[in-house]
Amino acid sequence: MRARAGTTTPFYFGETITSELANYNGNYTYGKAPKSKYLQETTNVGIFPPNAFGLYDMHGNVWEWCQDIWHDNYEGAPNDGSAWQDRDMDSSPLRGGSWYDNPEFCRSAIRVSYFGRVFRYDYFGFRMVCSPDYF
Repeated sequence: MRARAGTTTPFYFGETITSELANYNGNYTYGKAPKSKYLQETTNVGIFPPNAFGLYDMHGNVWEWCQDIWHDNYEGAPNDGSAWQDRDMDSSPLRGGSWYDNPEFCRSAIRVSYFGRVFRYDYFGFRMVCSPDYF
């Protein structure tokens, strides 16, 4: 999983989460962590430490729309890293949690589907990926 960058913990930085590591609703706790700050808005990329792949904000800040179409499980998913787009559907998974959410929603394993692609909130976003191969 790209978010965990090879780790097996709920977050790429360990077993729990604090507002020094990610942007989420710090009024709530996860694991044995204490309550943290609640910034109540998005933050600029690069404020929190990146994962081992150099990716920032994989937990919290904004929910990220995925290119895949929603499926209830991973049975039959592509194993080559390509997007899973085997049907026409207006629902893509959101992953990563946001500044608005409790910390458990920021876990790597969490994905939600109850928002269609037409929904727009200030805690939804997407990740732009550029490859030097295209330049």
